[in-house]
Amino acid sequence: MITINFETLRNKGLAEGIYDEIRNKILQGELKANQKLPSKRSLAQHLNVSTITVQNSYDRLIGEGYVFSIEKKGYFVTDLEKELNLSNKSRSQGKKIISSSNEKISDEWFADFYNNSSWTKKFPFRLWAHTLRQVLNTEDQSLLSRPAAKGTLELRKQIAFYLEEFKNMKVNPEQIIIGAGTETLCQILTALLGRDKIYAVENPGYKKISRLFELNGAKSIPIKIDDEGLKISLLEKSNAEIVHLTPSHHFPTGKVMSIKRRISILNWASLKKEHYILEDDYDSEFRFNSKPIASLYAMDKNSKVIYMNTFSKTLSPSIRISYMILPPQLLEKFEKNFSFYSCQVSVFEQYTLAKFIEEGLYSKHIIKMKNYYRSIRNELITCLNKSRISSVCKIHEEEAGLHFLLEIQKNPLDSEKILANLSKEKIRIPLLTDYYYTNERKKLPLTFIINYSGLKKELIAETVARLEKAILGE
Repeated sequence: MITINFETLRNKGLAEGIYDEIRNKILQGELKANQKLPSKRSLAQHLNVSTITVQNSYDRLIGEGYVFSIEKKGYFVTDLEKELNLSNKSRSQGKKIISSSNEKISDEWFADFYNNSSWTKKFPFRLWAHTLRQVLNTEDQSLLSRPAAKGTLELRKQIAFYLEEFKNMKVNPEQIIIGAGTETLCQILTALLGRDKIYAVENPGYKKISRLFELNGAKSIPIKIDDEGLKISLLEKSNAEIVHLTPSHHFPTGKVMSIKRRISILNWASLKKEHYILEDDYDSEFRFNSKPIASLYAMDKNSKVIYMNTFSKTLSPSIRISYMILPPQLLEKFEKNFSFYSCQVSVFEQYTLAKFIEEGLYSKHIIKMKNYYRSIRNELITCLNKSRISSVCKIHEEEAGLHFLLEIQKNPLDSEKILANLSKEKIRIPLLTDYYYTNERKKLPLTFIINYSGLKKELIAETVARLEKAILGE
């Protein structure tokens, strides 16, 4: 039976403590492949906690691929022996470096599911303005100074604090580079890593990323994903040296990369000096039924992961503040080659965001937005399930991020007719096939991407009624 000393958990919750203990026992080999875990009820009784606490821990372990379940038989440990052996081998061989498709909303559309930006009316204008005034009232000379290449130290310190507090990532602020959006970060990265390199991207995926690499003079190639994530066998055959991933919440499928695939991708990165992983964690804050998935960066022992994230998704698209965490060897190269560089983000905005995080306003805003988006998602899914299209549709990957998939399993009408009907009903909605680099339209069922972050609550019922009419043709 698994025993846990809850006195050592400190600020961790019970569910997270159980998750950590089982996860560590799996990674250390104490729990063997295919070994059956205690039932939820028996483990809850043994640890003197509620069954739902154990359920939450098991759900997270399943979500990350450490554990799998068999109906009516129980929970079992995933076989990671091959991946862990390779990981340990590559770790010992590797050099250890220690260091501390959105468009504008048109008034013509009743509902626009292309829009995946946060709703502007939920932006904390009053708090942001108050924080900005506080910053301006300091009359600090640094507010008028030339921006440092990495960005202000104050913001980098607060980002490091936030990552450790909420994502269990230990980051030296010196490794953090602030940029004006993903575009700027990609420009810097292609200069650092080399325009002569081949950059792999996920297929399907966010096509803007490949365009950014190509605009900066690099070659990009799409690599197919499956239910566990990007296919390593195809990556190995591609001769790519850099790979861009969204492992915690893939766009557009919503899949979470399994632990087996995570270990395999880290093994791949450690094989050659030129190999790097660009981990894009763009909307990891919005996970509704569990804590954020552990990052690849936190698992990496060979300094081969470049972590990227943005505040545009959680605050507003107009706040063009993104950041990346460089491993020590690339940080040294950045400091050497970009010392002349000025960070393109306004110093005023950087200091304001730093204070916004420091005073706990950002974390409170995230909680508020999670609750709001959860209510939108729940009402939309409830409305869909109660509608007549529930008999021909299936919803996928609705537990995280600000979108889910709506698959038409039994086409009552021809696909082209459904699309024409949607246009008549003033519903603008992207297809999953739009995000493939190859023509998959005839191979895959008609599947819509429901970006619900810009959907107004009072319009949900009418939106579903229009979807119903378009899909059923009535």
